[in-house]
Amino acid sequence: MKPDFDLSLYLVLDPDMCGGHAAALRTADLATRNGATVVQLRAPEWKKRAWLALAVDLKALLAPRGVPLIINDHVDIALAADADGVHVGQKDLPADVVRRLIGPNKLLGLSTSSLADLRGVDADLVDYIGVGPVYPTGTKKDANPVLGVVKLTQLLVEKPLPAVAIGGIGIAQAAEVIGAGADGVAVVSAICAATDPAAASVQLGATIASAREVAA
Repeated sequence: MKPDFDLSLYLVLDPDMCGGHAAALRTADLATRNGATVVQLRAPEWKKRAWLALAVDLKALLAPRGVPLIINDHVDIALAADADGVHVGQKDLPADVVRRLIGPNKLLGLSTSSLADLRGVDADLVDYIGVGPVYPTGTKKDANPVLGVVKLTQLLVEKPLPAVAIGGIGIAQAAEVIGAGADGVAVVSAICAATDPAAASVQLGATIASAREVAA
């Protein structure tokens, strides 16, 4: 069976921003103790052996907490670490190929940034989508053009699956994104670059919960 997942506070863990392997593990520990509901490991500058070592340690940390570990792009690392799923972009391996490789019992996320992307999602293969970038971001060098909240709202009306918004989102933007119709908020620097990742996670979680109450 596939793991249960809650997109509310989706941490995209950047180990370089955190300060390396040990610091990234500590950040994930603090974040998931304080409200982060999913952790995706994205380390594009790392060699695969180092990426795998961190993925294995993250899996051991997160599994007892019921927090899914998602690997960005690299199916081989996800399988080797027995991660809970894979997240791919529009230029990565196609969703049908990824699903065939990971099997039916792991999660598959797909990045989208346009109506055409949304309409191309096969809901029989994919479990959730990422939508963005919502705001300017420096954490992804090849990011698509910024959507803005108005465009995000328009896209989320068409969402075929649960959707997490990503791109330049921090505490100040989280409520606006949830109000636009996102099921969750994906953050990188808001936690990885925070002086206190635990406090940042608590604040983000409270903001998301409050925004949902307003939107209900």
